[in-house]
Amino acid sequence: MAAHFGRRLRKGAVTTAVAAAAVAALSASQAPDVTTTDGQERQSAADAQATPDPTAADAGATGNSPYYTDLPPLNSPTPVPSTTVGPTTGTGTTSQAGIPATVLDAYQRAAAELTASKPGCNLPWQLLAAIGQVESGQARGGRVTADGTTVSPILGPVLNGVGFAHIKDTDHGAYDGDATYDRAIGPLQFIPSTWAWAGRDGNGDGKADPNNVYDAALAAGHYLCRNGWDLSVEADLKKAILSYNYSQDYLHTVRSWMEFYRRGTHEIPDGSGSLPGNRSDEHDTPMSPSVPVTPSPAPKPSKPGGTTKPSTPATPSKPGTPSTPSTPTPSPTPTPTDTVAHLEDAGTATLSARAGDTFADRISARAETSSGKPVAKVRVRFTIVGDTDAAFAGGESHATVVTDAKGVALAPALRAGEKTGDFTVRALLVGRAVTAVDYRATVTARAADALTRTGDTALTCTAGGEFADRVEVKATYKGAAAGKVAATATLLASADATTANDKGPYFKDASGKPVRTLTGLETDANGLLKLPELYADDTTGTFVLRVTTTGGATLTVELTVTAPASSTPTPSDSPSPSQSPAASESPSAS
Repeated sequence: MAAHFGRRLRKGAVTTAVAAAAVAALSASQAPDVTTTDGQERQSAADAQATPDPTAADAGATGNSPYYTDLPPLNSPTPVPSTTVGPTTGTGTTSQAGIPATVLDAYQRAAAELTASKPGCNLPWQLLAAIGQVESGQARGGRVTADGTTVSPILGPVLNGVGFAHIKDTDHGAYDGDATYDRAIGPLQFIPSTWAWAGRDGNGDGKADPNNVYDAALAAGHYLCRNGWDLSVEADLKKAILSYNYSQDYLHTVRSWMEFYRRGTHEIPDGSGSLPGNRSDEHDTPMSPSVPVTPSPAPKPSKPGGTTKPSTPATPSKPGTPSTPSTPTPSPTPTPTDTVAHLEDAGTATLSARAGDTFADRISARAETSSGKPVAKVRVRFTIVGDTDAAFAGGESHATVVTDAKGVALAPALRAGEKTGDFTVRALLVGRAVTAVDYRATVTARAADALTRTGDTALTCTAGGEFADRVEVKATYKGAAAGKVAATATLLASADATTANDKGPYFKDASGKPVRTLTGLETDANGLLKLPELYADDTTGTFVLRVTTTGGATLTVELTVTAPASSTPTPSDSPSPSQSPAASESPSAS
């Protein structure tokens, strides 16, 4: 998150009330989809209980790090580009409505990519812009390079449990430079453990960098579009925002900025955006690794001659009475995650499924202490690893699940893709480095166990001709249509033959040459397969067409080639009058 500037707002009732008032005002003027829940224009406790996913126990995308609480002005933004060079701290409507050019492009490109890849999500780019504003002030007013990388890293506070979440190092300091604890990173403030699965390459440079606004915006879009959420639906939008940072104040603040940007915004030069002035953690310290937290100063002594009453000196200790030792600072109470010693397989069966099918068994992992006791309410992340298109529900390659009272995390149903072969699902504890548990999964090819012809017309043809009917077959598996099953068609001399015939009926390839074996065939979604036209050469007799599929289904069809009808006229038995002997032997007239 960007550095802190200016005064700060008090948390609690003030922040909530101000945020809610802004949402209510925007709702009253051209923001019909902003809703409130009670007479105080605040989120009611009952409603908060009604959305268990996400939960307060979930650290979300940011580890629930601090965020900027500044709200947009209630007036409509004026789309007049700023000509100011460099960041400003102004609070005018124009400066707040403007979004730095590269940052704005990153949001819009990410939303366009999600429209193509997950159209059911209905992600508005204004939501990304709102989160970017709240998390980093649009990358510190657009201080980014031409490729979208921040000029300097944007780091949140150390998540050591002192005033913030307690998240031990998960990336060995690779992203945040801290090998002891994690910190939120970049313009969209991802914690390393979330970036590990949510990270995306948004600018096409071959790597996923949380400090790059294109990469971070695309990652945020995919993060918000998981779980099959439709962000045009109020309940799903609320869940998505709360999953980013579980705070009702955060929800109201993001919604306020999203509606503000929906009513109009404009592009401003990079580096000229306004910087927020207030942050949710109530500290006046910049969240920069080079600036330590400043302790409160000691009270200043009274000025000589002043009217202030001098403070009463402390009563000296009685002779022989030792001074009271200082009370040691108690160690922080271990979190459930701190007590986990290992993960283990919780009885997952063999994982195998045909392409396109859902795996019958679900993956489960158990979190235990060193003494073997189950640990509840810790998060386990399941990640699909390997060259596969298998996915969890919603098309995701990852899923985070909280363990139950028995310490078990049950992964969502896993669906096989079209790629066959083996892959791995890896279970990792979120927030602490323990040995991962790997599960091997296998996807087998689609198969059929039966083939039938869809027609019963006899297949006959005269030599040198073309069969009138094309062969169509239907594949089934356990009685149901078997779609997308690979098949092969071979023309044989007889039912006992094992190799393709070199004469008789034939298909034609793309260049019109005879072929007697067709591979790469596939049934359609209804299990149907119609073969190409069949032709006959000048060989007569009975032949066989054999169709086989993956899974062993076989069908044999008889083909008959007959000789063509003769076109030579039959000779007459009696001679013609001109060839009569009497006529040929009569003497000429004298």
